[in-house]
Amino acid sequence: MTLGFMGNLFYQYADNMAFLLLAALGLIIILGVLDIINLAHGEMIMMGAYVTTITYQLGLPLGLCIVVSAVAVGLFGLVVERLVIRRFSNDKLGAMVATWGISLILSQGTLIIFGPSMAPVPLPQWKLSFGGYSYSGYRIFLFVMALTVLAGLWTYLYKIRIGVFTRATMQKQEMAQSLGIDTRRIESLTFAIGTGLAGLTGALYAPTTTIVPLMGTTFTGMAFITVVVGGGANPIIGALGSSAVLSCIVTPLSSTLGTFMGRIGLLISALVIIRFLPTGISGFLRDLRRRKTDDNISDS
Repeated sequence: MTLGFMGNLFYQYADNMAFLLLAALGLIIILGVLDIINLAHGEMIMMGAYVTTITYQLGLPLGLCIVVSAVAVGLFGLVVERLVIRRFSNDKLGAMVATWGISLILSQGTLIIFGPSMAPVPLPQWKLSFGGYSYSGYRIFLFVMALTVLAGLWTYLYKIRIGVFTRATMQKQEMAQSLGIDTRRIESLTFAIGTGLAGLTGALYAPTTTIVPLMGTTFTGMAFITVVVGGGANPIIGALGSSAVLSCIVTPLSSTLGTFMGRIGLLISALVIIRFLPTGISGFLRDLRRRKTDDNISDS
């Protein structure tokens, strides 16, 4: 295989991994902390794209539009958590149904207010050439942003005080409460961060896709597959491991057999992985660490 072909394959892999990682991060952190499946996740992504498009049309630079979108959708998520999700704190099924209702309101409301489509945000014409191939610089930027967001989330969870409280709430909420941690506040903040990440995803992909009210469905299926394979035991390991593994599967299939067969292969692979790892990648690694710890204790 030529150097150019390998570079092209890595480019496709990075593009697929960025898509899966960015689509799943907001969903998996809400699942890990609140134990809620946010069925409005795709509509939050759609909101991010719409806010980016509207602010860009108002004359703001694209970078600022992306920041505004992430903050705006995050604040919207905070309001939703306070007014709706909190009322179902002891009813996970009810919370899931509530988010489904929110998704319908957002998609249909957007259709009524803004119509069936909006003028797209122009794709930045950044180019990179390597090995006889020309690549979109913006797609490479998306991969870098995916890793940057993941690193920022890791820093928040492991290096910042409130992030450590978030991990404590994720692992054992009752114990965290007994230590004086305001788990209600943690849940509100986590839902806002999760929806903000969804808004960021929509904002980043606004220049690459058609802006329509149902655009979130493009991300929803891939996000749920990535989250299920990753598991909710550890959002960082789950999202990174799942997106990396699934991209290894979808990239060669898509490049040789087409996008449709790549998606079919992705779904079949997810079913196989969940058959053998029912708690996902992060759950499997957590259980593996526990077994090693128990073995070390028994040996000593």
